Amino acid sequence: MATRVRTHFICGECGSAQMKWMGRCPECGEWNTLEERRVQEGTASLGAGKAASETVPEPVALPEIPDEPSRRIVLENPEFNRVLGGGIVPGSGILVGGDPGIGKSTLLIQTAAEVARNVGQVLYISGEESAYQIGRRATRLALDEERLLILADTILEQILEQIGKVKPSLVIVDSVQAIHSNASASAAGSVSQVRDCAAHLLRLARQLNIPVFLVGHVTKEGAIAGPRVLEHMVDAVLQLEGERFHAYRLLHSVKNRFGSTNEVGVFEMTERGMAPVANPSELFLAERLPNAAGSAIAVPLEGSRPLLVEVQALASPTSFSQPRRTGNGVDFNRLLLVTAVLSKRLGLNLSAQDIFVNVIGGLRIGEPAADLAIAAAVTSSYRNVPIAAEAALMGEVGLSGELRSVSHLTLRLREAAKLGFTRAIVPRHALRRRQSQRDQISTADGAGAGPSDFPSEIEIIGARTVSEALDAALVK
Repeated sequence: MATRVRTHFICGECGSAQMKWMGRCPECGEWNTLEERRVQEGTASLGAGKAASETVPEPVALPEIPDEPSRRIVLENPEFNRVLGGGIVPGSGILVGGDPGIGKSTLLIQTAAEVARNVGQVLYISGEESAYQIGRRATRLALDEERLLILADTILEQILEQIGKVKPSLVIVDSVQAIHSNASASAAGSVSQVRDCAAHLLRLARQLNIPVFLVGHVTKEGAIAGPRVLEHMVDAVLQLEGERFHAYRLLHSVKNRFGSTNEVGVFEMTERGMAPVANPSELFLAERLPNAAGSAIAVPLEGSRPLLVEVQALASPTSFSQPRRTGNGVDFNRLLLVTAVLSKRLGLNLSAQDIFVNVIGGLRIGEPAADLAIAAAVTSSYRNVPIAAEAALMGEVGLSGELRSVSHLTLRLREAAKLGFTRAIVPRHALRRRQSQRDQISTADGAGAGPSDFPSEIEIIGARTVSEALDAALVK
């Protein structure tokens, strides 16, 4: 019987099949998601059905599920281990995203060499670079592991065959958008190709109990391309961020089924690759001028880790009818809010000033706890009066000029004390609430007032308003 070939239009968002092309998918309502695919009748495509070698799974009663803890592959890189939740889980799928040139391939080939040296063979699949290019990068990074295998291929069927033949301890695919299947007529990098290729790679990884790292491209908005189909399929999503012209990189965990999503790893790009930073706060403050006007120390939280960073501000008379507001590393709307509060509540004439705010080290601060440091830096530059060099500032600024509490105040204070800061200016309400909680605990225990968990080597100054905080921070 002759094989018939039919053309279907598959929605890349919901997977529904249509007989003709339409601008809008009738199933999910998304626009421009239908893609043409040719399917041979009587032949199961790669994206559907099960392989002949697969066995049909049987349902298992909940009490009969074996309680076997997964043996993670613990890495020597402490920052990578922190983000992964303690190591790489066998059989898991991990998606790594980031801007081009940020260091994704460098970090992963270093990890591949480490696993090859300590665990077993690693298969590094490159769809965008040749084996020669990867070899040159490995030479630059001083990596020479015999058990690190390089496969420069983009055809999914051949890649699956090599994974089944080698059975490595780890598979890295760089990148999944470059892989395509011969069973699909869609172009490489399309939604249907990316989804099908990722699904088959993850399925084989779970069958062979092999962890797989997938490198994903990002869109102009910074999200991982595909539209979010890959993020739902994998077990963990890691995002590598940072400024290309700065040495520091932050690795965030956006999703993690085997660990916390509140962790962040700090790396420094060096000639030998991505090096973990054990004490990032000390590096960020290494070149600080303590008595310079317009410089304040903020204590933001990156995940569960407090960091001390320098916030610099410059206020200069404007030559335009509309003054400029420029923020690098801070949220622009928060900068406008802080500037408006300083103008209205403190009477600063900032309407005739260009204001520039910069976070040293290429970091980005997104939480409101840095509002007080921004306000202090702007006021210090405007009045040309330095902030006390030993003071760290933390607090959210309200529209009425009040200071609002911040989370994890104890962690922030301990980090400031560890780096030698002797004063901390915090919201007064946070101190009162902390004292009330200690009194309740001591009353329940039937003892006297319990000891404070705040560090004793740092003086804590509570302020109710921004004006009180600035009076305590600025040098008289």
